[in-house]
Amino acid sequence: MNTKLSTKGTERPLGPLLIGLAGTEINHEEIAWLSHPAVGGVVLFTRNYRDLAQLSALTASISEVAGRDLLICVDHEGGRVQRFREGFTRLPPLAVLGKMYAESAPNALDFAYRHGRVMATELLLCGVDLSFAPVLDLGDRSVVIGERAFAANPAVIIELAEAYIGGMHDAGMAATGKHFPGHGSVVADSHTDNVEDPRSFEVIEQADLKPFAALSGKLDAMMMAHVLYPAVDDKPAGYSPFWIRNILRGKLAYKGTIFSDDLGMYAAKVAGGLFERVRDSLLAGCDAVLVCHPQDVRQLMANDELSFADAHKALRRLKGRLTATREEVERVSEWRQWKKTITQLELEQSKWV
Repeated sequence: MNTKLSTKGTERPLGPLLIGLAGTEINHEEIAWLSHPAVGGVVLFTRNYRDLAQLSALTASISEVAGRDLLICVDHEGGRVQRFREGFTRLPPLAVLGKMYAESAPNALDFAYRHGRVMATELLLCGVDLSFAPVLDLGDRSVVIGERAFAANPAVIIELAEAYIGGMHDAGMAATGKHFPGHGSVVADSHTDNVEDPRSFEVIEQADLKPFAALSGKLDAMMMAHVLYPAVDDKPAGYSPFWIRNILRGKLAYKGTIFSDDLGMYAAKVAGGLFERVRDSLLAGCDAVLVCHPQDVRQLMANDELSFADAHKALRRLKGRLTATREEVERVSEWRQWKKTITQLELEQSKWV
């Protein structure tokens, strides 16, 4: 994997690393990171946000400093995983939509569309290209997934996620299904523990895998789970050619971009050091990998062998294409009503979840 990055025309290609930054402005050290040919994008967090104007300035400066149109990403699902709060519509967790579905499927599908479209539009207006959403895991047992999932029933997840993805696409944002092939049926949190799912492939295929399979033609990207399925393969899914090449690319004929989850997570450490984690993820078939903690980025950038095949095509196709102006969002009554109803749903979520 030490092949040099190719040159495509006059545009410097995007590398496969999506990296985290330390604060609300780019520091001197990060200028070098962003211009490194192995970097193709940035993952933003709450630590990178102060207000709308600051975020817009930050996203503009990222590509300016890099000299390339980097992919700018965030986890902005709603509920406890909403990185930017002040100035943004407060989004309820996806589980609220699943509870609504039990009472009125049409109403829940309408709100799923609104949720996806409002979320995506507000991010795109600030220069953020991609939210890693929606979660397609089963809302069953996992402590880290929990209310982030639409529901425990795969059929309900598929319906709600399809509406949600439609909202994202109409806003001009690509959709990312996560965490393939399913993180929801095991209790442990891959941020802090090694996670194993002992079930057979046949059992997983009839449950957790169903939403990914049903929606694979609508999803622009997939994010792999840091979960080991020992009855299926001896490597966690994000390092597994079986899961990525045989199942996702092969059996599901998936054509979109494949991301690793954050390689700084505890369950990712089974592959060794950060360089080994990046190398093994890419060798297994991931198009791009996440290294979200600045201290991890610093460690990785110190490696003189940091040279990987480019991910230009895989990342460029995920760039956002804004379909509404800020003036429309602020003045058009339908937009104001959508934002109001979603905010009200977030405030009243206790009666749903």
